[in-house]
Amino acid sequence: MAPKSKPLKSSPNKDTKKPISHPDSHLTPEAFTRDLQSLAAKARTQTTSAHLLTQLKIYLSSFTLLSLAALTSIASQLALSPTYGSIPSLQWHNQLVAAACFVGWSGNLFLGRALPFKPIFLLPVLSAWVVPGQWFLTRKSELLGGVWGPVVTELLTIFPVIALSAACVATYLDGADLGWLPSWVRDAAPGLGSYGVFKGVEGVGREVLGRYAGRTVVNTRVGMEMVLGVGYALLAPSKLLALAVPALVHTAVWNTHVPTRGALERLNGTLGEQGWVVLDRRESITGYVSVIESKEDGFRLMRCDHSLLGGEWVKFIGHPQFQGNQVAEPVYGVFAMLEAVRLVKMPKKIVDKEAKALVIGLGVGTTPGALVAHGIDTTVVEIDPAVHEFASKYFQLPKNHTAVIEDAVSYTDRLADATANGQFDYVIHDVFTGGAEPIALFTLEFLQNLHALLKPGGVVAINYAGDFALPPPMVVVQTIRQVFPSCRIFREHPRDEDMVKKHGSDFANMVIFCTKIADRELSFRQPNARDLLNSPSREVFLMPKHEVTDEDFTVGRDDGILTKNDTAKLSKWHGKSALGHWKVMRTVLPPNVWENW
Repeated sequence: MAPKSKPLKSSPNKDTKKPISHPDSHLTPEAFTRDLQSLAAKARTQTTSAHLLTQLKIYLSSFTLLSLAALTSIASQLALSPTYGSIPSLQWHNQLVAAACFVGWSGNLFLGRALPFKPIFLLPVLSAWVVPGQWFLTRKSELLGGVWGPVVTELLTIFPVIALSAACVATYLDGADLGWLPSWVRDAAPGLGSYGVFKGVEGVGREVLGRYAGRTVVNTRVGMEMVLGVGYALLAPSKLLALAVPALVHTAVWNTHVPTRGALERLNGTLGEQGWVVLDRRESITGYVSVIESKEDGFRLMRCDHSLLGGEWVKFIGHPQFQGNQVAEPVYGVFAMLEAVRLVKMPKKIVDKEAKALVIGLGVGTTPGALVAHGIDTTVVEIDPAVHEFASKYFQLPKNHTAVIEDAVSYTDRLADATANGQFDYVIHDVFTGGAEPIALFTLEFLQNLHALLKPGGVVAINYAGDFALPPPMVVVQTIRQVFPSCRIFREHPRDEDMVKKHGSDFANMVIFCTKIADRELSFRQPNARDLLNSPSREVFLMPKHEVTDEDFTVGRDDGILTKNDTAKLSKWHGKSALGHWKVMRTVLPPNVWENW
């Protein structure tokens, strides 16, 4: 007999009053719709983030490549300047870089198909070989010449690097989302934007390197190029990096341009065979500065890039005839000629012990050294600290002078504003030209500053090196005459007619002597024994001899004067003038001295 079923007791738990959910309740249309909307929102969020990250990577990679390529451009020109000079190195540089960018940009698809690996993996290898490539090709500079040498060297070294960088950037930017731009600029934006970034980085980089050149290994020519190679390697590491190892070994073992003591010893081992030695070298704000000495002929020079700042005969040091001399024997007569400011006849005699002189541009210190020897209170304005350091350490620059390490334009601007009636009895303007004069120091405005700083009874002497067959010397002279009413001009050496007929150029150093007195013709007194300072060089060169007349300036009369707002009339001739100077320098010192810097 079945037991009777008992009625269920009601549970005191309130939850039992809730309805029991059906096991398939989440499959209701409303729940399904909510799930789909949640998944869609999550997908949209993830897709947007991934898209933004992808775009960020594209732009960062492109910017990095463009920056490395721009710095490669700067480093290359700096590396060529000791062999060719800054102006010849730059003459075709920008056109070659632009051509490399065009070739790479337009050929990115071809490279991607032609190479069995990603083109970017080749960049570190090409960059590493730039340094040994330039090391080898600059040793052929005498064969290649001042015009084609820089072009051939960069065509075989940095052209492939910049072209391949541009190709990789073009490939990256093919994936860029430019939908936010107006349709009419989308096609041109990647190319124009990339070139704008390249030139912007190049401009900023040139300014920064110019300001901090030589302070660290990274700021040197070879050091910078090696760091750029590392940068490319970090951006695109691959097994191909093994191909860069021989280049690194060559740079470490054989490259004499590396700023290390061992490289300098190797350099002197090479130069010593020809009787030369590099006593010291420094990469600085005006270029590659070094002190070189001829052991055979007994003279010492200071060079800056592919030019010379001056020199002294060291074989006379200690010679009985010159015992106790206060001055050195200059190698080049023009520096002794500048001292003739003391010989200019003035209405009121200038007493040496009471006189003050301002020298713009130090060189090796020949002229300021002589002024100090005469007891004149001498202030020297020199922009490059390395030049002042080397002149003090390796040449006979006296310590009792006032050194101002500053740009002469800013210094004279500041001093002229605070000067009522002149501060200096003598002003010597002797800045490095090297075929490309620092234009700001020959403008009307700068010369007006010198006029303000010169006392009414004072004398100014301006040294200018240029080609008389080109307009710049006449433009400079006309500008000087606009400020100083009474002037006479003298060359270091007489005109070489055979050289003019053969080469069509007449490159020479000239000194322009001027006073502020308008109605008085400038003349010189004969030097006495005290003026000559027991110096055979001054016996020959102190008194100016080879006067220049207006008829000697065959061109440039119609070009007017030079102002700071119209410098093109000089800068446009820089290339030709600098090339002429390059050729002259190759006759002054043998090619191997210039090439093995």
